[in-house]
Amino acid sequence: MEWIERAPAKINLTLDVLYKREDGYHELEMIMSSVDLADHLTFTSLEEDTIEVYTNKAFLPVDKRNHVYQAIKLVKDRYHIKAGIKVEIEKKIPVAAGLGGGSTDAAATLRALNHIWQLGLSVEELIELGMKIGTDVPYSIVGGTAFVSGSGEKVRPIRDLPPCWVILAKPRISVSTRTVFRSLDIEKVDYTPKSKEVEAAIESGDYQKMAQHLSNALEAVTFDRYPQLSQLKDRMLRYGLDGATMSGSGPTIIGFSQNYSRVKRVYNSLRGFCEEVYICRIIK
Repeated sequence: MEWIERAPAKINLTLDVLYKREDGYHELEMIMSSVDLADHLTFTSLEEDTIEVYTNKAFLPVDKRNHVYQAIKLVKDRYHIKAGIKVEIEKKIPVAAGLGGGSTDAAATLRALNHIWQLGLSVEELIELGMKIGTDVPYSIVGGTAFVSGSGEKVRPIRDLPPCWVILAKPRISVSTRTVFRSLDIEKVDYTPKSKEVEAAIESGDYQKMAQHLSNALEAVTFDRYPQLSQLKDRMLRYGLDGATMSGSGPTIIGFSQNYSRVKRVYNSLRGFCEEVYICRIIK
């Protein structure tokens, strides 16, 4: 049996860090959306009880360090599955970019295995499994536009974004999410949470208000380490985008516009400044 899953990248319109919890995780509120930049995963059933993972990116691990491998192992162990599976990952999403590439691949794997092995798992059960792999996996299981809270396990779908284009620009920098959170002292950051304001703007269809309130508490740490990211964000705004922010822990900067000709001009301008630039649409 062969099964193909699409694994879309996620973007953060907001990332509010409210406080650090006693369990060591941070309490978060985020608005996330899925974009049409996506990986594609092809699953093939194997008679032998093995896990085989392949990817078109030679630098990616294909063993237990890979989120897809972890998802397969988790499901096999939890539900005593003795069948084997082969997964071929066609990577399109930049790695270590704040776009949830590994998490969305893991979510796609959980969805695929639920179908292939006829497990009959609910979304809630898939989310519970996903949290054991990574905090962005629950959102990636649900997808669309959502208000995400807790440490990532609470996912509440909201209205789709107003029609717009999104530019993603990733410099040649890799950022460790764990290191950024460890370095964040929320008590010392001059930051006002914006997730509820952005949610209200989206629900009312107010694109301009949405664009004006994009924000990310982790910019304080990541921009301090990589000042060129702050410069990239400023450049996007100077070029005429309606709003810009960092996605996740970075380094990808995202910008919004409803004018395609402007988006195309900004895209062409950024190509000389940043190696990986993409024009995307929000997945409804």
